[in-house]
Amino acid sequence: MSAKWLTLLGSTGSIGQSTLEVIAQRSDYQIYALTAHQNMELLFDQCQRFRPRYAVLGSKLLAESLALRLDANGLQTSVLFGEQALVDVASDSDVTHVMAAIVGGAGLASSFAAANNGKTVFLANKEALVMAGSLLMDAVDRSGATLLPVDSEHNAIFQCLGQSSEVGREVRRILLTGSGGPFLERSLSELEHVTPAEACRHPNWVMGQKISIDSATMMNKGLELIEACWLFDVAPQKIEFVIHPQSIVHSMVEFQDASVIAQLGQPDMKTPIAHVLAFPDRMEAGVSGLDFSQLSALEFRSPDFAQFPLLALARTVAEGHQSLAIAFNAANEVAVDAFLAEEIPFLGIQRIIATVVAQAPQPELNTIEDVLTLDRVCRTMAEGALHIDG
Repeated sequence: MSAKWLTLLGSTGSIGQSTLEVIAQRSDYQIYALTAHQNMELLFDQCQRFRPRYAVLGSKLLAESLALRLDANGLQTSVLFGEQALVDVASDSDVTHVMAAIVGGAGLASSFAAANNGKTVFLANKEALVMAGSLLMDAVDRSGATLLPVDSEHNAIFQCLGQSSEVGREVRRILLTGSGGPFLERSLSELEHVTPAEACRHPNWVMGQKISIDSATMMNKGLELIEACWLFDVAPQKIEFVIHPQSIVHSMVEFQDASVIAQLGQPDMKTPIAHVLAFPDRMEAGVSGLDFSQLSALEFRSPDFAQFPLLALARTVAEGHQSLAIAFNAANEVAVDAFLAEEIPFLGIQRIIATVVAQAPQPELNTIEDVLTLDRVCRTMAEGALHIDG
């Protein structure tokens, strides 16, 4: 079995850590590069265990500090820093596989570089497709890259589709499930004063702060709708949101003959990670199986769009100009950071997103640079809206 050289973008995040847990069970993957923004301590520990050729950090100061520690411990890992270094370790000719697990728009350039250079890309960075779906999918087609979805919902849809040759004709609808997050049973009036700690307390999943807040607002489902349109080449009208509080059914596909295929499993990201790492085969993921005798009730319901207005806005965004998706994502990232810093209330997140989407310019978006330029413009708009809402 030939070695697969993997660059893990975002190795210190929750997806990155789970990926390394699964990788530890396979002998065919070698680590080419591990990257982190600023968690030098954990990155050092990962370098000690996995001995990558390269490690990348967000700043020169952190990189120099890590290089000294690695050298003192006799490790040969070279340390780089900055955005260009992320692009370089994602696109190097020796790299065969890339796990794109950097959170948010910060992961777009490196994800695109991997796709543009023909890598097998394990995509956990949904924002890359939200911001630049057309450009990213064109890069995959042009370079011969392989794109495999890691998000639990999109990985589930991918598994449910199986060998369907014409998704657009064979599929009646895609049922995108979501738990409803920690505030499913709370009224809208109760949400204005919830704290970041409450919003990060997901009932089923252990996740990073940003995705936890996205789950609480259900922004994550909105982003996933847009991502699914690009991944599976389906119109937004064919995708429905379904609330499933138990997080056992990760998504479903209904075909033209009314058959519905669902993918079930524990709410553990090691399952979809193991699926893509072993694809087209299967491997042990280190996850316990379902005990069906304990699954006495699996609940499904329609979402309350008044309680979670970002779901309705996401559909409007998905049906509109690509610039709306860039604004949608950029405003969310700024607003979530502000909420976590206790600068705005919880419901301020959706107000800021709606404001920026309504005012977003719609320039031509022919390159990744065009996308990133508009992203910066929309972030500035969101920062301005913070002062009004805060």
